[in-house]
Amino acid sequence: MNRVVARLIKSRALGKRSLSTGLPSAAATDEAFVEAWKKVAPNIEPPKTPLSFMKPRPATPPSIPGKLTVNFVLPYQSELTNKEVDMVIVPATSGQMGVLPGHVATIAELKPGVLSVHDGSDVTKYFVSGGFAFVHANSVTDIVAVEAVPVGQIDPALVQKGLADFTQKLVSASTDLEKAEAQIGIDVHSALNAAVTG
Repeated sequence: MNRVVARLIKSRALGKRSLSTGLPSAAATDEAFVEAWKKVAPNIEPPKTPLSFMKPRPATPPSIPGKLTVNFVLPYQSELTNKEVDMVIVPATSGQMGVLPGHVATIAELKPGVLSVHDGSDVTKYFVSGGFAFVHANSVTDIVAVEAVPVGQIDPALVQKGLADFTQKLVSASTDLEKAEAQIGIDVHSALNAAVTG
């Protein structure tokens, strides 16, 4: 049985290679797997592979487009859908990351901070509590955040009060859980304060 599995794996690995990436193309890989399966177990229908459930990746344009397409979603609503902009700056955990058309494909974790969307001279700023940015090679960026609010809607007095409250909670915390919760509150309110004060 181990030889059978080894042959199936090897046949998948030796499938036709994609010209652009050097990796096996999805169709060739699935075809090679099905052919190998039928040789080993002709009376049993071959199983579905993960590739059979995946949509093909959008084609990378031959030239860099003039605009970046942005989708910005929250769990309860979509802030931006297929919006064409010049640039997006996201608060990645590794630092501020600017995304322009033609950016290399990247996945970045977001930390609490300001997400800014630049369209000409118009700049829209949101405070995001965290999430992910998925930058695709076809100049499409998908941003998923847990919570977001336009920076103009943040009340500076409430931010200062929250920062003071969480600082007090950290001082009086007795368990590791209480300390962690207070530190998260301080981090978020410090980022909020930085967003409001500019």
